[in-house]
Amino acid sequence: MTVKDRLIVALDVDTKEKALALVEMLKAEVGIFKIGSELFTSCGPDIVAAVKAKGCGIFLDLKFHDIPNTAARAAAAAVRLGVSILNVHALGGYEMMKKCRDAVALEAKALKIPKPKIIAVTILTSMDENSLKKVGIDDNMETQVLKLAKLAKDASLDGVVGSPAEVKLIRRELGEEFIIVTPGVRPAWAASNDQKRIATPKEAIFNGATYIVVGRPIIEAGDPLAAAKKVLEEMG
Repeated sequence: MTVKDRLIVALDVDTKEKALALVEMLKAEVGIFKIGSELFTSCGPDIVAAVKAKGCGIFLDLKFHDIPNTAARAAAAAVRLGVSILNVHALGGYEMMKKCRDAVALEAKALKIPKPKIIAVTILTSMDENSLKKVGIDDNMETQVLKLAKLAKDASLDGVVGSPAEVKLIRRELGEEFIIVTPGVRPAWAASNDQKRIATPKEAIFNGATYIVVGRPIIEAGDPLAAAKKVLEEMG
């Protein structure tokens, strides 16, 4: 992959107009755009088609987490939207992840289209070990993230979403082919905002991230295109 192919920009905005303006501005430098809960809830599935129409890949970041049958049906519906990557929550368990993986493969085969990558969220980058303890998880962060990453691999998922702090560990333990999508990436010149386990683009790539996700440092910049180019320079 080129550096451009490894940069995912999060379209964390609330209208179709804002999202498409960013895509039009950035598409020459960005391989994939992430559509998350805010934009998808505001605009519905049509926003996926609108971004795809501009020739861009899409990471549908809805973090499916439900009983296995419901989550699998949602994952199959995401395939019909034509996304490149979709995700589920690893805390949904082995059976849920396996059912989602199988549903994605079957739906793609039926539609005769390439199977999108399906990855699992481990622990959100806004959480730290104190946050884990408050929800009843006593493992340290690295142990818990690695447990969930291994469970995702056992369920035949393509990879995980993991913070910069755990990328090196996941890469070492789960191999070179396992996809690691890394949010919580903050260039040296950007604010950390509500992210707690962060790294620069250069650090994330060096430690083994397959893709990095950058949102506010690019989309809220005075010049989003210039900001994206600076991120690409750091990645390179």
